[in-house]
Amino acid sequence: MMALFNKTALECSKLVTERYSTSFTLGIKTLDRKFHLPIYAIYGFVRYADEIVDTFHEYDKETLLKRFRHDTYQAIAEGISLNPILQSFQLIVNEYRIEHTLIEAFLKSMEMDLYNQDYDKEGYSEYIYGSAEVVGLMCLRVFCEGDSAEFDRLREPASRLGAAFQKVNFLRDMKSDFVDRGRTYFPGVDFSNFGGDTKELIERDIQCDFDAAYIGILNLPRGARMGVYLAYVYYQTLFNKIKRLPASRVQNERVRVPNPQKFALLAQTYVKYRFNVL
Repeated sequence: MMALFNKTALECSKLVTERYSTSFTLGIKTLDRKFHLPIYAIYGFVRYADEIVDTFHEYDKETLLKRFRHDTYQAIAEGISLNPILQSFQLIVNEYRIEHTLIEAFLKSMEMDLYNQDYDKEGYSEYIYGSAEVVGLMCLRVFCEGDSAEFDRLREPASRLGAAFQKVNFLRDMKSDFVDRGRTYFPGVDFSNFGGDTKELIERDIQCDFDAAYIGILNLPRGARMGVYLAYVYYQTLFNKIKRLPASRVQNERVRVPNPQKFALLAQTYVKYRFNVL
């Protein structure tokens, strides 16, 4: 019966992913099947933590996050949790030996969102590492399946890919972050005076991250390559749309990639993969 309990918990994380993110669901489904449930488990965990700080405004978010942190480490230590999201996450953490330092960095970034409204350069780097880079590194632990040398070789591009994704999110969500949550992530950027020159500087930094990440994607284990490449292509497409818009529109609207275009990107990625272009 424990197998049934674990399977049910993992499928709960899959459901969370499907409900919250069409893009990541598509990416995960193009991974080798053996990676599906582990990556769903990681996404479910980070999604729930993010919900605490971004959504539960009528509740004591600080207390909820502290409880979530405590319950996470207790689940990992005991190898069991009645919370299906934490049960699935602890299974993957323990099976793939995901470092607790990665989990702690992630939770620290979530905590930063409770208090920090504006970030200096150091805080910005710390936040991006904890909120995005470590998530990529958790996934990389799964993809490398215990091969530490391969993990070390791919660690830097995996971190750069996570950073690129997060910075694109910051540009996409500038209005909601500032107006709804009072946050300004880019250091030294005045939201009320966001102009073309500042936007271009940010975009050059993001493109450097994308370029560094691409080399790592090509060297991922084959079962992981197509799914990660699809996520890369989706975010690069979103980024290109943002680059074509003036700063005033980025400041006042949330740019999206429509679902039909997402499916077209999936088809293009699949063709490249099948013909060994990736």
